[in-house]
Amino acid sequence: VGAATPRRTTPALAAAPAPPLASPGGSPSALPPRLADHNIVILCLCVSFEAEKHAGVSCVTASMDDIQFEETIELKPVKLLSRQDHLEHSLATERRRIRLDYEQVFQNLMQESDKEDGYCEEDAVSTDLTHVQSIELVLPPHANHHENAFGGQIMAWMETVASISASRLCHSYPILKSVDMFKFRGPSIVGDRLVFNAIVNNTFQNSVEVGVRVEAYNCEEWIKDQARHINSAFLIFNAVNDKGELLAFPRVKPTTKVSSHSQDISFLECLVKCTFTPLFSAIFLAFQVYLSYSNIATLTHLAAKPGWEITSTLDDIKIWTHEEGDVLSFKVEMQVKIPSDLAFSLLSDFTRRQQWDKYYLTCEVLQAVNEDEKIYYVTSPSMTGYKPKDFVVLVSRRQPCQPSEPYIVAVKSVTLTSMPPSSEYCRSEILCAGFQIYSDSSSSCTVCYFNQVTLDVLPHLAANLTGSSKSIEDTALACIKFLELEGKKY
Repeated sequence: VGAATPRRTTPALAAAPAPPLASPGGSPSALPPRLADHNIVILCLCVSFEAEKHAGVSCVTASMDDIQFEETIELKPVKLLSRQDHLEHSLATERRRIRLDYEQVFQNLMQESDKEDGYCEEDAVSTDLTHVQSIELVLPPHANHHENAFGGQIMAWMETVASISASRLCHSYPILKSVDMFKFRGPSIVGDRLVFNAIVNNTFQNSVEVGVRVEAYNCEEWIKDQARHINSAFLIFNAVNDKGELLAFPRVKPTTKVSSHSQDISFLECLVKCTFTPLFSAIFLAFQVYLSYSNIATLTHLAAKPGWEITSTLDDIKIWTHEEGDVLSFKVEMQVKIPSDLAFSLLSDFTRRQQWDKYYLTCEVLQAVNEDEKIYYVTSPSMTGYKPKDFVVLVSRRQPCQPSEPYIVAVKSVTLTSMPPSSEYCRSEILCAGFQIYSDSSSSCTVCYFNQVTLDVLPHLAANLTGSSKSIEDTALACIKFLELEGKKY
């Protein structure tokens, strides 16, 4: 252990020392915080160097997955100037909602795991035996000219401690296969002590998952035992024998005794508590989250497509079409004399769809995922020369975050093993459909209905659009009548 050296006074998140900035009143103001993408630059450099060694030519970063920064700064509201700006802003809002919902899902899983009984398999190995702790001192060769530790260096240390943890189960040298959910939560600088805690979360036949948590301490924090959580990740390992065959890992029983530095709700405790069943529940819920975002995003992109051609205009109804390859889309705009929130409530309840849409013969709820996501089973009447069709659809609904944004009801086909195709119906697919509802006043709104289908899905649509649009107009008029009659009841 070397002698302690004076620690520089520049804040950990600040840039290199620079002259103070002048405020409007003339007095110096604080230095602006460093940009949060500094560690991304480090990662890009590390990865691009390795890629260039392999390719022999200059390389650029194409994509990066499962890297999150959790530094909080105050940002000014963005000014949305173009139509594309509004589109991207709307999708960004939806992605943020998905991220928050995703975090809540895992919090709920952790609460449920607290209620479960302990693992009772007799031959299971306690994860206590796989706990490994390592301490590293950040030295100048480990950092850049701002004295911030290289992200690649921290990743290397994490891989080392994780491989030691995994080797205690397989009794051989484990092979790193993937790194998931690598999170940069904060920086570390020269002089910091980095404490790496690794423990096996679970084993799956021929692979093992190791959770790693990294905490940083400066001199004062080390004395007071006040850690800064700066990184965490899941690392997946395999192990092979002399013949190159994958080795099987023993089952493990989880424990929450990680280290004296662990917090009550530490990242590692969450990993350890994720037993086999909750883990797959999390994967299933994550897939539901993806479907929900995809449903909303697909409808938003369809509505923003250029090249819509108007085919019919009535007093309160306008119809547009859009053709792209073998995909036919149409848009029906309706002026309705009820508040937008009421129209949203009525149109998002698909069990009432057959009251105004003659192409919906029956509609029942198969699964209520949550308040805003439901899966329906829909049947439609047979057309001349065709079998009746049925659909299994996911309906996702969203309320606007700002007054200028629309209410959204998005629809797309999904597959459920509990509802396989039957010989009585021809199972069909809705690529993208739904409503965008804009508020015009406190008592009126504009309802835009979209549908994107292949030409063989609904033959009556193809026939009507190539000839007259009378059938679509009739359905739109029935929708307006239904909404306004229901509006009088409120």
